[in-house]
Amino acid sequence: MRFRRDQLVIVLLIAVLSLGLGCAKAPDDSQLTQQIQSKFSQDSGLQQKSITVKTAAGVVTLAGRVDNDAQRVAAARYASATPGIKQVVNNLEVGAPPVTPPATQTAEALPPTKPQPATKPAAGIPRHQESGTSSGRDPSEWDSPSADSSNAGSGTTGDQMALADSGASQPPAEPAAPPQDPAPKMLTIDSGATVTVRLVDAINSETAQLGQTFRATLDSPISSNGEVAIPAGYTVEGHVVDVKSAGKFAGQSLLVLQLDRLSVGGKSYILQTDRFRRQGSNRSTNTAEKVGGGAAIGAILGGILGGGKGAGIGAAAGGGVGGGVQATGKGEQIKLASETVLIFTLQSPLTVTQVDKGPAEGRPKLDTPQ
Repeated sequence: MRFRRDQLVIVLLIAVLSLGLGCAKAPDDSQLTQQIQSKFSQDSGLQQKSITVKTAAGVVTLAGRVDNDAQRVAAARYASATPGIKQVVNNLEVGAPPVTPPATQTAEALPPTKPQPATKPAAGIPRHQESGTSSGRDPSEWDSPSADSSNAGSGTTGDQMALADSGASQPPAEPAAPPQDPAPKMLTIDSGATVTVRLVDAINSETAQLGQTFRATLDSPISSNGEVAIPAGYTVEGHVVDVKSAGKFAGQSLLVLQLDRLSVGGKSYILQTDRFRRQGSNRSTNTAEKVGGGAAIGAILGGILGGGKGAGIGAAAGGGVGGGVQATGKGEQIKLASETVLIFTLQSPLTVTQVDKGPAEGRPKLDTPQ
């Protein structure tokens, strides 16, 4: 009984080993080829490519054409990752195949060939003698020398006629493509660059208002590293930062300006510049001198006319004269007329598109000076 049980165990072991060997049997070459092609069909970059897969004894050879090196490497990776593949020979080519024109197009592109005229025998020699046979023809059948001489005199040969025909059949040359404009060049104007403008609008400290805008134009080009970035003539805008009008008896006039914007064609650039500042002279000292002078002159005249009492009266009268001069006088105002040149300095870098020439319209119309 025990012997039969041992035999049953042996038979089961043999069956298990046979099953394991059958499962471990490597797939054949056709199965490996199908597995690799299946992987290619699942890749969106390789599924439309004409790739030939050949497998022999675990060595797979890839042939065909792909679009780029990445697809070529991916195909080799798919093949090498397939179980049972020992070696991958990657013969895939990268790039589009060369275009070969159809035979009909090639034939049409060639000029038609005109048959060459047959060579005529020399004048005065019978045809039967030229061919080496005796045909018994009459000498009157000899070629006429006049026919040959007429063709020779015309100056037109078979080669020349063929060249003329080929020239007439060629298609006209396509016109050359117009040259394309170069890309615009960007330049950066460094901080500290000078911006010189010429006023279009007149500015007066007596009438100007805080925040009032004014127009000007570039009086000199703005350069970047020796290259002209913006030529002169383009419009510049600014505003009044601070303004004070001089009073009648005391005070100084003040005018502070700043640039805001530079307009070049259809583009506008924001400017950050320092401030132009101008302050009028002080009238208080001049007024005091005039008042003091009037009092002194009055005292002298009063002393001459009436002694000490007259001097006091004359001083008071002289002071009144001086006060009249002070009342009628007025502090100096700051007046910047049109065409006045002002100089500013950039406080931050400015990147612009280089312009080759100034504006065609020129300077704006000048306003009447205030």
